This record gives sequence, C-alpha cells and structure tokens, in this order.
Amino acid sequence: MAIESAFLRAHPRLVASVVVVLLSAALAGCSSSHRSAPPAAKAPIVPAKTASAGIPPAAVALKAADRLAAMSVDQLMDQAQKALQGNRLVAPAGDNAFEYYLEVLRKSPHNRAAQSALRETFPYGAQIVDQTIHKKNFAEAQREIGLLAKADPTDYTLTILRSKLDAARTLAAQQQKTKQGAAQTQTAAAAAQAQQVEQKQLAAAAQKQELEQAVAAAAAKQQQEQRAAATRAAAVKTATHIENRKAQMVHMVPAKYPLRAARRGEQGWVDVEFTVNPDGSVSNVHVTDSKPRYVFDRAAIDAVSRWRFKPALINGQPTAVVLKRQIEFKLSGNG
Repeated sequence: MAIESAFLRAHPRLVASVVVVLLSAALAGCSSSHRSAPPAAKAPIVPAKTASAGIPPAAVALKAADRLAAMSVDQLMDQAQKALQGNRLVAPAGDNAFEYYLEVLRKSPHNRAAQSALRETFPYGAQIVDQTIHKKNFAEAQREIGLLAKADPTDYTLTILRSKLDAARTLAAQQQKTKQGAAQTQTAAAAAQAQQVEQKQLAAAAQKQELEQAVAAAAAKQQQEQRAAATRAAAVKTATHIENRKAQMVHMVPAKYPLRAARRGEQGWVDVEFTVNPDGSVSNVHVTDSKPRYVFDRAAIDAVSRWRFKPALINGQPTAVVLKRQIEFKLSGNG
C-alpha cells in the first residue's frame, strides 16, 4: 500500500490527467445519452467485501463479479479513482483499481482512460505482487498475478513474478519439510536420551544389589568366623584367668576433606565397616552408608585404611574383629 501512495505522490500529473479523461468521458457519455435515449437507472454502489467467516472465497468472488457487472462505466471509473486514492491498486479482491479498470474495458474495450491507467500503474502493481510473495501469501499473489495478466498478458514481468512465486512456494515447502525433519530428529534424540537414563538407572540398581549381596556375604562370613572363634576359645578356656579385650586404636589418621566438596560447601558423614587384623592393621574397609552418596566415601576409606589398633584379645589370643565407625565431614564454622 505504501507503494501505491508513493505512486500517487510521484505522479500527480498522471492522476490529474486520468481525472480529466474520466470527466471528459463522463460528459461525452451524458451528452450521447441525452441525444439517444433516456439514461438508465444506475445500480447502487455496494461496498465490496472480502472473504469473511462462513463465506467461501469462490462465493465472494462471484458476488464481486456480479456487483461489478451491475455497475456502469462511469461508476466503475469513479470507483477506480477512489481505489487509487485509497491505496487499493490490486487488493482487496473485488474492490481495487485494476478490477474496476478491467471491467471498464470489458464493457468499453476502447476506453483510453482505463487503458492508460492500467498501463501506467502496471509496474506498481508488479511491485505489490512481489511484496505479497515475500510475505508468503501465495494464494493472494496468484490472484494478483492473474489481474496483471488480464491487464497485459505479454508483459515479461509476469514471467519473473510467476518464477518468483514458484521458487517461494518450493522454498517454503522445503523449509516445512526441514522443520518436520528437525522435529522428528529431536523427538528421536529425546527418546534415545530417555532410554540411556533408564539404562543407567537399571545399571545403578544392579550395582547396588551386588554391593548389598557382597556386604551380606561378608557379614555372614564374619559371623561364621566369630562363631568358630568363640567355639575355639571355649575349647581352650582354662580355669586360670585369660585376658580378653576389645581392639584399641593407637594411631588415627584424620580424613582429608575433598577439595571439590569444600568449594561447594558440602557436609556429610560416612559409615564404614572394617576388619582389625590380629596384627593391629586394618583391612576390608568399605562404606555401608553415606550422605550425600559418594561425595566423601573415598576420603573416609583412605583414612580408615591407615588406622592402627591394639588387636582384640580373646582368651589371650589376638583375634580379628570387625568394627564400624561413622566419620563426619564438617566445615569449620558450620556447627
């Protein structure tokens, strides 16, 4: 529409000449009508309507054609001039300058004013069609090209516009296809990611089950060993006093605070279970519980592995025992 306004501002003489031609044609028509026969009653000018909800486009076009057919040449020229002034060069359908001029030529094929107006406004109509194609309004662009073709079917600009329209439609179809392909790829990737997460969860559950089974087996073995040791102690017990004592720590190594956890301000605890051997060394250190999981486990195991004890004595004999300890990890200033 901005192009049509520019056209009116840039060609005031053309507009004036069209008005003069229209007035001349109207006067000639009136004089001719007075000489020949009484003037026919003019059809009422009904404002054109574009397609609305519930009215098919074909029905709208048919109504517009009937309305144009019912108008006289003078009425058509008057409406064409108003359409130019209202920046309605090729749109909306049924109420634009091109359709009014084309209808004039259908009724009066040698009307110079309509011929001149169509010829002068053709380039501007082509620019409007180009803009319509750029906006991807392909159906409207096809209709507007049809108007230009009726005005001048031999103009090479029509070939360019049709090529642009075909290329734009092809590009839009390719973009839609690419968009659909991307959406399908994204959906497949999301499904694959969900499957990976599920597999990791299953693997973690299996690992936890294996760990629990190993802990249970170790506990059962420990109980069996303890029962065997108690049986042996009872067998060798004499009337004399034999010393019995629990394992006693003689060297404790503090756990090192993980640097990453310290940076994050994380705190927690780790429950460990370990065996104090008859020589006072520590072995079979493993985590039974921790919070948060896996953050402080390694630091706790490393520290406990370097602890030293006086071994436990049962009936005076150094004996391996299993102990449990909870190691806390707290940052200074946090309770």
